[in-house]
Amino acid sequence: MDYISGWCKSKKRLEGCTVIVTGSNTGIGKVTAMDLYKRGARVIMACRNIDKANDAKKDIEDLTKTEKGTGELIVEELDLCSLRSVREMCARVTSQTERVEALVCNAGVMMCPEARTEDGFETHIGSNHLAHALLALLLLPLMIRSEHARIVFVSSYVHEQHELDLDDLNFEKKPYNAFQAYCRSKAANIMFAKALADKLKENNIHNVKTYSLHPGVIRTEISRHFDEALYYGVRFIFNNVLGWFMKSPLCGAQTTIYCTVDDACADDSGLYYCDCVAKLPSKQCQDSTQVNKLWDETIKALKLNLKNYNPFSGQIPTKDAFM
Repeated sequence: MDYISGWCKSKKRLEGCTVIVTGSNTGIGKVTAMDLYKRGARVIMACRNIDKANDAKKDIEDLTKTEKGTGELIVEELDLCSLRSVREMCARVTSQTERVEALVCNAGVMMCPEARTEDGFETHIGSNHLAHALLALLLLPLMIRSEHARIVFVSSYVHEQHELDLDDLNFEKKPYNAFQAYCRSKAANIMFAKALADKLKENNIHNVKTYSLHPGVIRTEISRHFDEALYYGVRFIFNNVLGWFMKSPLCGAQTTIYCTVDDACADDSGLYYCDCVAKLPSKQCQDSTQVNKLWDETIKALKLNLKNYNPFSGQIPTKDAFM
């Protein structure tokens, strides 16, 4: 698959830029972090498991020790199943960083057994969408300060398989289905990228762009819950049989890297990409009424008090930002 896939060809350097990559201790997140680090960026590796993140940091540094012009790697703890953890990480970053040039919302769970986050959300929608949405909104003031900034949401083509039920985000009205839950959360990523792009435009903010993307089907650790959610042996089949038809993590990271650095898409915002080319997502993800409703439901779920905190004003959020 690597030979017929799209690759980012940009040689752009990122000296003086701060980039945050969630879930950068493994898979395409780690590849993305290493690529941006090699371009000279200050890369914040935001991960749940600090030990694994530090191991990944050392591995990246070892692999690039002969490279010239590398940047800096910083590990930050971030548990996307806890909005408290998101708020705490954002508070640390805003106190230590003047501006942020890119936020790559890469981390996620896939087809895990039914469970709830610390805040009571269904795990997929809570960690894949709501936590990343909050991260973007709380870091937006730092991004507005940048000359050019980008927010990138890693989604999936499976968003087309099941529409997001905006009246039942947490599977409270229907039986839980792990595959549906994953698909719905990926649709939310695309819709939120579009909603945020629209809000930025409404607020006359043109230096911050948003992107969503399908990285491809990749051989990574994301299949770790398959045996629990489906049946024993699915993970083996996914990795060892279907693996022949999957992308490598290096190839799978290319569209993420493209959306983060390539000048070819620098003036676009709110679009969905695959193999480094803009594509049309599902009809639901193109529906402005649905997109606006997702925005409203997201703000409500996050309990953001937009009267006390306007993320588009450039003000740094305080505790008053929450209801």
